[in-house]
Amino acid sequence: MIDVTVIRNKSGMIQSFVISGHAFFANRGKDIVCAGVSAVSVGAINAVHALTGVTPLIEQKDEGFLSCEIPDKLSEETNEKIQLLLEGMVVSLRTIEEEYGQHIKITFKKQEVE
Repeated sequence: MIDVTVIRNKSGMIQSFVISGHAFFANRGKDIVCAGVSAVSVGAINAVHALTGVTPLIEQKDEGFLSCEIPDKLSEETNEKIQLLLEGMVVSLRTIEEEYGQHIKITFKKQEVE
């Protein structure tokens, strides 16, 4: 199963997300759930960079692990753009979860300390 964790700050803004695991929906190279999650998440990171000039802190390990953290101390305008892009990612991931819930689980967490 693919586990997606979206971490929001106290203000409700997405601060980071972590994706790990495999869907095991189909054989490697034919797994539309893994492909969809990868396309949506990597596309969101690329959009943040291309449209705002901000480079998120990214970590990839082995296959099936991606973490992305938005840097602190951004202007309000830049942060609003990034939030819109990341919320779009969440909508897309939830759409995948609605159809393929046995292969992907999304969890939302709120940071207690900022």
